[in-house]
Amino acid sequence: MPDAGPIAVLPHRPLTVGELLDSAVLLLRAQARVLVPIALVLAAAEQFLVLQPLRLAAGTVPPIWWLSDGSFATYWLLLTTGAATEAMIIMLLGNPAARAGAAALLGRTARPGEVLHRAGGRWGGTVLFALVVGGLMSVAAFCGPLWFAGFALLGAVAPALVVDRVPLHRVLPRAGALATRSGMRAGMIRLLGYLGWWILRVGLASGTILGLTQLGLVDDYWAIPVALLVWTAVNAIAYPALACLDAVLHLETRIRTEGLDILLARAPAGTPEPALLAAER
Repeated sequence: MPDAGPIAVLPHRPLTVGELLDSAVLLLRAQARVLVPIALVLAAAEQFLVLQPLRLAAGTVPPIWWLSDGSFATYWLLLTTGAATEAMIIMLLGNPAARAGAAALLGRTARPGEVLHRAGGRWGGTVLFALVVGGLMSVAAFCGPLWFAGFALLGAVAPALVVDRVPLHRVLPRAGALATRSGMRAGMIRLLGYLGWWILRVGLASGTILGLTQLGLVDDYWAIPVALLVWTAVNAIAYPALACLDAVLHLETRIRTEGLDILLARAPAGTPEPALLAAER
């Protein structure tokens, strides 16, 4: 794998599925010192403050939190809440990830302070749409298979807001339009990326917890706190990785379907960066 850098992260051409997944990892590696600490805080709040009370009410047990002896209705509420919280966290991380991806496309590595700065960040809109995305994903997950459609369609919300800089009322239509282009290519790749990281998360978390238990390093008293810490650590990597995938997938879709690479090549010298990448010039 090439060294992380702006050209390696996002070359000015359409990418294969494998290249997109590699680019997301490279972007995460370049921005890990920004994205991972934020993800760690958000993932800890999700595990300890939001999901654990519902897990206790539903009667689930670690390491994978299957329903053991409790209410199925509460367990279903737990699943829908988890779908909503992880979508919100990925959306919030999508703001700095999208800004870092945009900088990489323009040939430079964004500084930590730059991707978190209020100027141009549209943070108010990001928080608003995180709540919207959380609500939509909660409803979609409650309806079962509808979750797949919801997750596939909402990946470009943060990039459309921060990079494309479309008006607020056009963010959701813009995200949906990009996800469904070319036979819903972007939406399906986002689902593929989620599935890959879900398998990795379950494998790492369950393997670590079961391994510690089998070795006698964790007794029954510490089983749940250790499980929460392990899941927090795993999600602190997976969530920013998925946000980075959203960023590179968004920009690659614009290159593939809107000729963004051609527009960048033809842009007059001295054009401000936000204007270069705005969807409407």
